[in-house]
Amino acid sequence: MLPIHFIIIFFFLFTLTISEQQEPTTIYQLLRSNGLPIGLIPKGVTDFTFDDSGRFEAHLDQACNAKFEDELHYDRNVSGILSYGQIVELSGISAQDLFLWFPVKEIRVDVPSSGLIYFDVGVVFKQFSLSSFETPRDCLASSYQIINQTVIKNASRKLGIEKNDHEEHLVQIL
Repeated sequence: MLPIHFIIIFFFLFTLTISEQQEPTTIYQLLRSNGLPIGLIPKGVTDFTFDDSGRFEAHLDQACNAKFEDELHYDRNVSGILSYGQIVELSGISAQDLFLWFPVKEIRVDVPSSGLIYFDVGVVFKQFSLSSFETPRDCLASSYQIINQTVIKNASRKLGIEKNDHEEHLVQIL
């Protein structure tokens, strides 16, 4: 029979181990615990979900752009499958290159000590400095959104239509 001291120590260590395995409470903790920089997702996350298969979905308060070495566009919902050092089946992020926007399909960090992160944009892997993604960036309304909002506002005024009541109708007209 084991002395009571060993049982108490075992119980304490078991409880400590379980408490350390708590699920991440933010998308940023989730990224970090999977060997990815927290700046991959911008500021403005209102909610996120994550399941046992690695599938995650982050909800932003608005679609927006963030400036890194290149500009990235984030849809309101960003999702993918997360595993250590990579995100696959990614949707909701686009990278700009020479005035064109390419959907980012995968993000991976092969060797963290290399200081590089790779974005699969379909035709090539774009290489960025890992340090560019150390902190979440401010996410600013995209120029498309600003132009769209301005056009709707001006059209509403000219047509005498309340924006809130007929916004969808105005977008269809324009």
